Amino acid sequence: MTAFKAGLIQTNVSNDMAENVAFVREQARLARDAGADFIMTPENTGLIGANRADTLDKAQTEETHGMLAAARASARETGAWFLLGSIHVRVPGEEQIRNRSYLIDSSGGIVASYDKIHMFDVELSGVGGQSYRESSTFKPGERSVLAETPWGVLGMTICYDLRFPYLYRELAHAGAVMLSIPSSFTVPTGKAHWHAILRSRAIETGCFVFAPAQVGTHKGSNRQTYGHSIAIAPWGEVLVDAGGEKPGFVIADIDLAKVVEARRAVPSLQHDRKYSPPVLHKAAVAKAAE
Repeated sequence: MTAFKAGLIQTNVSNDMAENVAFVREQARLARDAGADFIMTPENTGLIGANRADTLDKAQTEETHGMLAAARASARETGAWFLLGSIHVRVPGEEQIRNRSYLIDSSGGIVASYDKIHMFDVELSGVGGQSYRESSTFKPGERSVLAETPWGVLGMTICYDLRFPYLYRELAHAGAVMLSIPSSFTVPTGKAHWHAILRSRAIETGCFVFAPAQVGTHKGSNRQTYGHSIAIAPWGEVLVDAGGEKPGFVIADIDLAKVVEARRAVPSLQHDRKYSPPVLHKAAVAKAAE
């Protein structure tokens, strides 16, 4: 079975988890009614905190997390597989929290989890944005993750990871035919880079890319996100794009036979070669005439 329907939920979460749970549960039911076999949510599905202290205070353990419990219940009730894009998970004994993604099967069981590896520590004030220091709040993950689904192998990543192409190439070499990139992309970086980078990750790996995203101005934090939840085929075609205006969901028809076609046409994953590190060759500088 290589064909299925992917449902990407686009959210505008607040810093109130109960509100966000209600929205995700409703959208999951609607997406399933529209035919989705595999439902996915963005990064920070649980909440976007007002500040660092609020984020830390509202993080929950895996065993008690309200959004994780809701996602598992939605999977059981709808019979769909579920990617909970990410939630903030407190690990006992650790000062920092984890930004963790979960793959959940149709019975509500947790198949795999992935902790975001690359921290979004950037200074965007020069391009109309803000400063972000994720590493002050979140502990980076230390392992890449592949997981089996009924349709094929999924490589799990989160948002800022997408700027590190070697991670995706390694996932593809290890067997991934789909890549999940749930995100909370900023507006300035989204306008400049979102579509270009995501299409590149699909093309260079010959994988389907699923990137459910946050959108709009978020109540409680006033953070603004770019939206444009998107599914991309291995040849680089954009299959669906939810736009940058409002929350909701989109459905994409997926046929994993397209992975075989793309990789047969351009088998670049088979063409990796080892080479020596670059060496800087310095130009001779002529002396100025006296």
